[in-house]
Order: sequence, then C-alpha cells, then structure tokens
Amino acid sequence: MFKHAIGAAMIVSAVAGATGVQAADQKTIKIGWTAWSDAEAVTNIAKQLLEQRLGYKVELVMTDIGLQYQGVAKKQLDVMLMAWLPNTHKAYWDKLNGDLVDLGILYDNAKLGWAVPDYVPASELSSISDLNKPEVAKKLKSQVQGIDPGAGLMRASEQALKDYSLAGYDLRTGSDAAMIVALDRAMARKDWIVVTTWNPHWMFSKYKVRYLEDPKKSLGGAEAIHAIGRKGFDQDFPKAAAFIKNFKIPLSDLEGIMAKAKESSYEKEAAAYIASHPEMVAAWLKDAQ
Repeated sequence: MFKHAIGAAMIVSAVAGATGVQAADQKTIKIGWTAWSDAEAVTNIAKQLLEQRLGYKVELVMTDIGLQYQGVAKKQLDVMLMAWLPNTHKAYWDKLNGDLVDLGILYDNAKLGWAVPDYVPASELSSISDLNKPEVAKKLKSQVQGIDPGAGLMRASEQALKDYSLAGYDLRTGSDAAMIVALDRAMARKDWIVVTTWNPHWMFSKYKVRYLEDPKKSLGGAEAIHAIGRKGFDQDFPKAAAFIKNFKIPLSDLEGIMAKAKESSYEKEAAAYIASHPEMVAAWLKDAQ
C-alpha cells in the first residue's frame, strides 16, 4: 500500500462533484505536484505556457507523490511532471504503469544522495559506510534528516539503512523545507548533519555541501524525470500533450531558476525564463500550435 493514504482526501476534494477529469471542463488540466524545488519550477513553466499560449485553464493539485501516481492512474489527475525513473519511483511505476502514459523526459542526469556540510572532514566521513563509526554516529546523534515520507528518496534511504547496517540510525521524516531548515540550523552552529537530497536542488548553489559516496548504490545512479499522463490525455488535450512531449529543459537552467526563485518566486522566475528563451519555447510549442 502507498504511505499516508489519508492524503487521498486531497485528491478527492480536488475533483469533488465529478467522477474523474473527463466530467470536468475539458479546457481545464489538472496537474499533480509536490513542493520539491525542481517540480515547482517545471510545473510553473508548464502552467504559464498552457494558459498563456495554448488557452487552457490549469488547476494545480498538491499532494504526496504516491497519490499523484494513483490520481493519474485513476483519471482524477491529468498529468504529473515529476516521475523519477527508472529507479526512484520504480515501485509506483511497476504497480500502475498499465494505467499511465509516459509523455517523455523533461530533464535527465538527476541524482539522489545523502549530503553533509563541507566542514565535516572527509577523512572521518566520506562514505555512507562511515556512518557506522561510533565517533561519527555520536556527532550525528545517529540521525539522518529526510523529506516527505512518501518520496522515492525516502524509500531508497530506508534501503540504504539496511544495506549499510545502520539499524541504530533514525531516518527523520519532514519535507524539503524542513530538511533545509535543519541543514541551515546545523551549519550556523557548525554541527554535523546528514541530509537526504537530490540534484537538481537550489541548496547546492547556496550551501557548501557534498554527497557521501554510496558504494552499494542503494540510492541509485543518474535518473531522468518524466512527464506522466492519464490514459486518453493526448486525445482530450492534444495541444497540451504535444507541448509536454517536446518540453525539455537543461538541468543547469533548472537549477538557475530554482536558485533565483528563493529570492523572488517560482512564478516570477518561470515567467522570466520563458521571456528570455524564445527559441527554446518555440521548439516546445512547435507541434502544439
């Protein structure tokens, strides 16, 4: 079963009064998302282009990642723009892919991992396996700061605890924001901390942190982030589907948007990126107009 089934109420509420998105206004596209920095940037770009260039109305439905997969599979959501494949979201994909449509890769060379501040000596802590050292565990209070309970990163992190025999460690759940708060607080005090994180993320442009080596590959290798649609999405929203299939963004560009958005907003930075990249936007929209 997916974690946090109570969150299903969010999906149900979002489509109250309808049996699925087919019963809604066919000009309205429901996009599932989670408050992860990269997803927020990509989702804002897509929303603005779908509304301003293609004439759709977009409704953003914020919910747990597992519930996004369920929502798209059950046609309660039209699309999600944050499917980490082939490894991170493998369990969700394997369970539901018969009711999902892969609309293509949005960006690749993404990575999951555990990170520590650079001031933590690499001679003492350079690999996840080093967490077994008694002196390291003591300095870390036997804790790893995580994110959303339903995230694929947390599933992989739970596996890492087993693979590296870290039974004495507490993998703390929270959110992307809670992880950053914990990191910021620890770095201000020069305390040791391990956080679960990923690329792309704006934290790498703000904080001096490094990934721990993962010789057992518990957290996987490079991945690609896909757009996933419900069955029938391309027939009901052909222009939207054509745009999303062409929607590709360089990882470095995405991290730049994310970093700037921390000082303004994702909405503003999405608009600025669209305005400053007319040729790229034209390529995204070439089959949709």
